[in-house]
Amino acid sequence: MVYVRKDASTLTSAEKRRFVKAMLELKRRGEYDEFVRMHIDYYVTDGEGGLRTAHMAPSFLPWHRRFLLDLERALRRIDASVTVPYWDWTKDRKAGATPWTKDLLGGSGRRSDRQVTTGPFAYASGNWTLKEGVTDGEFLTRDLGRARDPIELPTRAELESALADPVYDVSPWDSTSAKGFRNRLEGWGSGRGSVAWRNHNRVHRWVGGAMVGGASVNDPVFWMHHAFVDLQWYRWQHRHRGARYLPAKPAAPGSAQYRRIVARHEKLPPWGVTPDSLEDVSGIYRYA
Repeated sequence: MVYVRKDASTLTSAEKRRFVKAMLELKRRGEYDEFVRMHIDYYVTDGEGGLRTAHMAPSFLPWHRRFLLDLERALRRIDASVTVPYWDWTKDRKAGATPWTKDLLGGSGRRSDRQVTTGPFAYASGNWTLKEGVTDGEFLTRDLGRARDPIELPTRAELESALADPVYDVSPWDSTSAKGFRNRLEGWGSGRGSVAWRNHNRVHRWVGGAMVGGASVNDPVFWMHHAFVDLQWYRWQHRHRGARYLPAKPAAPGSAQYRRIVARHEKLPPWGVTPDSLEDVSGIYRYA
């Protein structure tokens, strides 16, 4: 049966409680930290050698679609009524809006050390100690809006600039691609400050704290953010009927991207599935 992912701002009190409870149980079992470690391991940048799958590459969207499905399936083994809600950051743009409420994800971090002290994922509650990361910090941190160097969340117009591009991705298939839906949505730009991060990337920077870097999965908002990013791929596919994941064929020997990116019918680590197989999710879920 096809299930539904809802806008987080429309969740009932009961739906919020069930989502939070399932997340905390996944953490208690130790399964959640496996997701954090996986994202750290697959956060490979342009400047590093080897295959790039999760970021700075065409497979950014299918990789995170499968990653999100795995988390959702784990949650639904705990409570079959739970799905991952999405955070529409073009609409809910303030630090006090959804999902930053005490009954969902809690708020920003305190000024002294950015530690989140409200909501069910606060360190003081004893249920959300960070165990996987790029630092030794044990508590969840946030700096919503970056108080000392403020930035704004992406606007509807900025998101539309990505959705309007009819081509999925273009050469050189990395963070420097100036055109193509994938990088316009992933958001690697040029220059300094907020202009260097668009859409997906700027949201990570706006949240700050744990959401900056490979260990961003430590903040539960990661999933709500990526559900909204996934929704944009879903919308782009419906707007540009017939447009497909690119590249269709592997990079040739001698190319700078040879064995560094995944083509449409190549297997996507660590699952061994293809981007092609993840283009149609209509038999799994839909968005409200």
